[in-house]
Amino acid sequence: MRIIAGKYRGLALAALGKGDAGAHLRPTTDRVRESLFSVLVAGKYGDAVEDARVLDLFAGTGALGLEALSRGADCVTFVDDGRKAQGLIAENIAKCKAQDLCTLMRADATRLPVNPSEPYDLIFLDPPYGKALGEKAIAAALKGNWLTKRALVVWEDSAAITPPEALTLLDTRRYGDTKINFLEPK
Repeated sequence: MRIIAGKYRGLALAALGKGDAGAHLRPTTDRVRESLFSVLVAGKYGDAVEDARVLDLFAGTGALGLEALSRGADCVTFVDDGRKAQGLIAENIAKCKAQDLCTLMRADATRLPVNPSEPYDLIFLDPPYGKALGEKAIAAALKGNWLTKRALVVWEDSAAITPPEALTLLDTRRYGDTKINFLEPK
C-alpha cells in the first residue's frame, strides 16, 4: 500500500496486507483509491481535496486521509477505536512527517461527540462491511456538527446504502465488490 500522488507520492505505508478480520481492518486497495481520487480531484465535484478539512471515519490505516493530505488537503482528523488501527495510523502519519496536520482521535465513529472545532469539508466513511455502522456513524456526524453545509461525503461499502434524510446521494461508483457513494447535505 502506497500514496498514489502528491507530495508523499510513492511512500509505502504500514499496512496489514489483505486486512485483519479480527480488528475489522480492510484497507481500500490502491486501485480503488486511485479511481476515487481521480473523481475527487478532477471530476464533477471540482477539486474536493485542495484546502479541505478532512474527516476520516473508521480510518483503519489512514490511507484515505493521508492520500488527501498528499494532494493538498489542509488537515485531517482520523477517527478509529481499534488499538491496531491507532498504531497503524500513527505510524503512517509519522512516515509522512505530517503530525502537525493530523489529529488522531480514538473514538467509536458511531458515537461521535459534539465537534470541538470547525466542521469538515470532505468526509471519508469506510465502515466494516455488512454491519450497518455507516448509517450510525453518519447520523452521529450530522448530529455532532462535523459536516459543513457544502461537505462531500465519500461512503465506501459493499452493499447499497441507506443515506439519512439530511443527505442526498449524488452518485455511486462500483469497483469489484466495493461501492463508493458520494453524498452531500440537502
